[in-house]
Parts: sequence; C-alpha cells; structure tokens
Amino acid sequence: MSHPVRYYCPHCGAVVELDREGYLSDKSVTPYPLVGWEYRDPDEAYDVADGVRLVCGDGAAVDGLRWTGDRMTADDVAEPGIESPCGREFYLSFVRFVEGEEVEPEPDPSHVEIAAAEPHGPRGPEGPGGFGL
Repeated sequence: MSHPVRYYCPHCGAVVELDREGYLSDKSVTPYPLVGWEYRDPDEAYDVADGVRLVCGDGAAVDGLRWTGDRMTADDVAEPGIESPCGREFYLSFVRFVEGEEVEPEPDPSHVEIAAAEPHGPRGPEGPGGFGL
C-alpha cells in the first residue's frame, strides 16, 4: 500500500508529494546524487532502485507525484533566493543494504592539482637592500 510522503527541493524549497510504499526507508534528500546510488525517475520503477531523481516542478502528469504549491525555507548555496519551482534536479535516496548491512554513502572523490613539482619559498624582497632600496 502506498502513502503520500512530502519532500522539499533543497534548492528553492518547493514541496512535492510522492506516493510510495511504506517499506522504503528514506536516507536523505540532496541536491546531488550519492556516489554509488542508482536513481530512477518518478514515472519508472524506482522502488527497485536506490532512490528517485526529481526535477523541481516537473512531472505534473506522473501518477503519484504532486507539487503542492507550498514552499519551505531553503537557500541554494549558489543562488540564494532562487525562484520556486526552480527546475533543478534533486535526489531522494533510500537506505541501502548490502549483505544485510546498511551502506553509508562515500564522499565524492576530489581531485587536487599541485602547481609545481617542488615547493617554492615565499616571495619577498630580494637581497639585503630590502623593498626597492
């Protein structure tokens, strides 16, 4: 049996109601997908995936999905005060289990580029004359 559950867009705060089965446990709602999670659109069989990819304000013709017209307080980091609905993607992630153990999301890998092979000292006055003397 499905139940309506409400979520809000983390970018603009628009509230969506999604009919979903009660056995699905929510993990999080994020503006980005969790690494290693598989997402489906709300008109697909998302109950066999790890979560649902939602587009803020989109999907009015999808059974079991309704944008309420309500708005929660949310400020997008990149665009504070963004219009609602904003049309941006966000992700509802379900609790995932592997071999009976709950899986925690891994952080997105960050790549750091080092500018030079050898460290350079601080820049300052050259020689005993000081600054331009």
